[in-house]
Parts: sequence; structure tokens; C-alpha cells
Amino acid sequence: MKVLAINGSPRKGGNTQTMIDEAAKILRKAGIEVESLSIRDLDVRPCTGCESCFDGSWHCPIKDDGLRLIERMADADGIILASPIYCGGVTAQLKAIMDRSVIAYENKDLKNKVGGAICIGAGSHGGQELGVLQLVSTFAMQDMIVAGPGGGMPGAMCTAGDKGDARKDKDGLKSARELGKRMAELLKR
Repeated sequence: MKVLAINGSPRKGGNTQTMIDEAAKILRKAGIEVESLSIRDLDVRPCTGCESCFDGSWHCPIKDDGLRLIERMADADGIILASPIYCGGVTAQLKAIMDRSVIAYENKDLKNKVGGAICIGAGSHGGQELGVLQLVSTFAMQDMIVAGPGGGMPGAMCTAGDKGDARKDKDGLKSARELGKRMAELLKR
């Protein structure tokens, strides 16, 4: 079994990666392989709305890393989407992949995969809930199974402004570990 974790942050080694690493530790302890990718290292452009992907052929005229990333999502058993919050939502880089994942929708290529959402905001009311809802909405559209960290939360959330601050948010780190635990439970069913 394999989980693909996609880091939507443009910052290297920041708080988003810290939260992904916390979830990944638990998944790996459960014997699940985790591959972590950062959008920062890829060339991913936004959807142009041409609708050429609507025929189910997996054709996209945009020549970048986006289609290959979505193919890797389709090959995984579980997917973590993680993002810092920018202006009340996920980063534009991650949103581009979410939008372009419609190419997998036509053939239900992400159906029944386990999805985990992680968002990090600079303040305790930094928009984490809105970001998690964006991610969970993408999972729902794709007919995926949403894994939450418990406590009625649909995703893991952390408060961290400066690089390294995620390590200070014990509840946030715990929510990432709980998310990893729940994803492992669902993947092993």
C-alpha cells in the first residue's frame, strides 16, 4: 500500500512538511509506504478550461508536470493534500492540481482512495478550516474516502507562522498523527 503526500507550500522544509512528516511516521509504522512530493519542485500550471479532458482519455494539452502528478495520485492507495493558508484558502499551486484532477474524475480513477487533508495557518483563526474544506470537497468530488483525525474534524490543522513554529503546536502535531492513524485504519480494511 502506498500514500502519496503532496505538499502545496512554495517554502522548502517548512511547517507544511513538518505536518506531513508527522502523519507519514504513523503510516510507515503501520507498514504503509509514503512518498512525499512538493509542488514547489514541479512545473504545474493552472487549468485553462479547454475541456479536452472531459472525454475520459486522460488528454491534457498543458505540457507540464501536472498530468504526471495526477497519474501518480491515481496509482496511490491514499492521498494527503497539505497546504499553508494564503488569503483564506489553499495555495494557488495546490489549487491548480485540485482543478486539473477533474481529468481523473471522468473515469473515477480516484474513487475509493483514502484522502487526508492538512492545513497550516499563521493564526489560530487563520483559515485552516476553510482550507481543509477545500481539500475535502475535492476528495468528495472524486468519490474518495475522507479520513479525519477525529474529534469531529475533517482534517489536521496547525497554527504556525514562522518556519519551525509547527513544532510548537502540540495539538496540531497530534492531529497530523491522528490523521495518519485513521488513514492507516481505512487503508487496511
